[in-house]
Amino acid sequence: MHIRRFLLVCGLFTVAVTKSWAQAPFDASQLKVSWEVGENHYQGKAQFMSVFTIVNTGHTAFPAQGWQLYFNFVRSVNAGPTTGGVSAAHVNGDLYKLTPTADSKGIAAGDSIRIALVADAWAVNYTDAPDGLYFVWDKEPGKGYSVPALNVRPSTQPKQYLRFPGDKIGLITPQDIYEQNKNTADVPLAELPKVFPTPIEITNGTGELVLTPAMTISADPAFAKESAYLAAELKTVFGKEPALTNGGKATITLSSDASLAPEDYTLTVTSNGVQIKAGEGAGIFYGIQSLKSLFPANAWAGAQKKITLPAVNVKDGPRFGYRAFMIDVSRNFHSKNDIYRLLDLMAMYKLNVLHFHLTDDEGWRLEIPSLPELTTVGAHRGHTPDEKDHLQPAYGSGPDVSNEAGSGFYTKQDFIDILHFAAERHIRVIPEIETPGHARAAIVSMKARYEKLSKAGQQAAAEEYLLSDPKDASVYRSVQNWNDNVINVALPAVYHFLDKVVEEVQGMYKEAGVPLEYVHMGGDEVPAGVWAGSPAVKALMEKDKRIRDVNDLWYYYYGKVNDLLKKRGLKLYGWEEMGMRKTTLDGKPFSMPNPGFGAENLMVDVWNNIMGGGAEDLPYRLANANYKVVLSGVSNMYFDMAYMKSFDEPGFYWGGFVDVDKPFYFIPLDYYKNSKVDALGNPLDPAIFKDKQRLTGYGADNIAGVQGLLWSETVKNVARMEYMILPKLLGLAERAWAKDPEWAQVKDSALSADLYAKAWSSFANTLGKKELVRLSYYNGGYNYRIPTAGARVVDGVVVANLQLPGFTIRYTTNGKEPDAKSKVYAGTIKEKGTIKLKVFDAKGRASRSVSIENK
Repeated sequence: MHIRRFLLVCGLFTVAVTKSWAQAPFDASQLKVSWEVGENHYQGKAQFMSVFTIVNTGHTAFPAQGWQLYFNFVRSVNAGPTTGGVSAAHVNGDLYKLTPTADSKGIAAGDSIRIALVADAWAVNYTDAPDGLYFVWDKEPGKGYSVPALNVRPSTQPKQYLRFPGDKIGLITPQDIYEQNKNTADVPLAELPKVFPTPIEITNGTGELVLTPAMTISADPAFAKESAYLAAELKTVFGKEPALTNGGKATITLSSDASLAPEDYTLTVTSNGVQIKAGEGAGIFYGIQSLKSLFPANAWAGAQKKITLPAVNVKDGPRFGYRAFMIDVSRNFHSKNDIYRLLDLMAMYKLNVLHFHLTDDEGWRLEIPSLPELTTVGAHRGHTPDEKDHLQPAYGSGPDVSNEAGSGFYTKQDFIDILHFAAERHIRVIPEIETPGHARAAIVSMKARYEKLSKAGQQAAAEEYLLSDPKDASVYRSVQNWNDNVINVALPAVYHFLDKVVEEVQGMYKEAGVPLEYVHMGGDEVPAGVWAGSPAVKALMEKDKRIRDVNDLWYYYYGKVNDLLKKRGLKLYGWEEMGMRKTTLDGKPFSMPNPGFGAENLMVDVWNNIMGGGAEDLPYRLANANYKVVLSGVSNMYFDMAYMKSFDEPGFYWGGFVDVDKPFYFIPLDYYKNSKVDALGNPLDPAIFKDKQRLTGYGADNIAGVQGLLWSETVKNVARMEYMILPKLLGLAERAWAKDPEWAQVKDSALSADLYAKAWSSFANTLGKKELVRLSYYNGGYNYRIPTAGARVVDGVVVANLQLPGFTIRYTTNGKEPDAKSKVYAGTIKEKGTIKLKVFDAKGRASRSVSIENK
């Protein structure tokens, strides 16, 4: 799922400096703080040295004592004295602090200090920087004062961006991008697929249909909701909602065909009108999306007087019944409106499951009315000496509990509204309650409840939902550096808590009138050492002889959780670790699919298929062992991975860089065949798959579907959310909906490569000339990533190209940033000097600029 040994926090978070600085011993707005990578593989070890530089631009000295500087930095910083007269200490999770040592001299006016820190692993891009810096003064320990925006200095030298000697790939240059793009053909718009994702069958009809605001819609009574949805969509295009008729001749007819499977449909467009047929509402809904796909891409740019559609016949249905997207709202919160925008996007591309990651260490985001502390405490982050009122800062959320990324939750009504909104778009919402690890927000919340009720003399009530054992002496450290984020599965109160949460969540679905089948109960990244020092665990092991060691608690826990859900008519879903059993092979630790759960019809998300990491076959092993598997692999489907290795490109990269091609070239039932690079970006040796388990025919029937995922550590707002998701989501949609393309089926590798190149060109042009144009306007416009230009010098002139043909390249030669009035690239650039290029979309948004020297 998310190996956070290599996780880093989002940088460049700007925090407003408030007037309250006037009350502090020093006005920190007079400080300029910068950070840079000094050296990766520092001292020949898997660690790196980075440097804070703090400049005092004011007229008074910054004090030598009486303060602490807090910051978030997921890398494990070496504790103890460092340079600059400070000592570094770990608080918990990704929170650290710098405290002045006895020999600290402060910072004289106009002077500066340099603080060098050594931390585990490495840093590559700007989102690796520390974040959320704030001061706490000794005289006011309960309040934090934000530091102005951190200046993150670019890494330009190999020692700054190469992770270790085996990291052979430097930062991606315009020349590299040019080489990647050079084989992408420019396909004329008229030759591109008319419907996306690719339908099972589409044939051209004769003539065309002109739609105007005077059109009408007729629908079978069973499709009243879909009819209303279509009418609302057409109103956004034409500025007027079409009339709904009860029978008789209509421009668009939605009718029943009981012979079709639930999500299948037929779409017929003639010069006389549109007819969509389906057996159920879902099929009608997907037919409507295909009808919208036929509209001109700029139809949503403004009210249209008419639009012309080609005559076509479409017969279609999905490959997988489970076509999902997971959004993490715990690490950083995303509003109800953000989720609405995501659901509309999913609906357009026929995804049908929202996996809602609602809880984690850093936040509990759903109101549970009978347990109010889960949101009064667990849904807010800010500076705190004791976490009795809210959680500590994480991922740069800073000291202020009003920070919209760190704090926030969905009320019961918000959640019901989201369920309704999703259901109208035929999207199931699967809630995730992350346990037993990644549960710190719940643990701290229930501890606060315990202390409050204990003080009131209500000891029984205090212990009713307690998730931690006060006498537990276990010592552990999660991969996110938490030392208290795992619930104690030996406590009966844990199951009372889970049952109460599930009861209330199930009640919300009932109130919304929406079915709930699965509850996702987490299951990943429980660290070594947990539970080993718990008296409650020791007592349970003495009572239940089936629990021979701490590892057996895993099966005990999920057995009870499975039973708990089954009693409520629900099914258990979780991360892959839920289905694994720890054992030994040749005396060494070994994990295998747990046969004890094989007959329980459990469903698992399998995330760990890192190419070159050794577990490339894990999804197939679990499917072959009778687990329902959702293909959620980091190598192709983790959208929080950065698009490419560039200092300016946000996101993580521990599982590799994930550009739009990674989801597109994924072959769900045989991804060995088309895996191209390892996690470092090196060409992948096919020999690594030689001894890997392949998917059997039996196992193939257990592949439920495909899922894209966005973890939100570096995603603080809707603009970044959409940037990371798009256009990757379109590759996911194609693989989840469409059957295997020809290039995935042929055995001849040369023929497959040739067919893939043609398919990629068609896909890239479809995105650049149709789908992203549409998304420039739909819903007011989505903030999809616009790829940077490829460029190189050939025979004294600059040539440039695009990853996605259809965009416009503009350039300057005077050192200024290109804008909408700059020259348009038209084949070559003959001017000499520094050439700056930007890629612009239909609406005038632009990519980052790139530069190339033409000497």
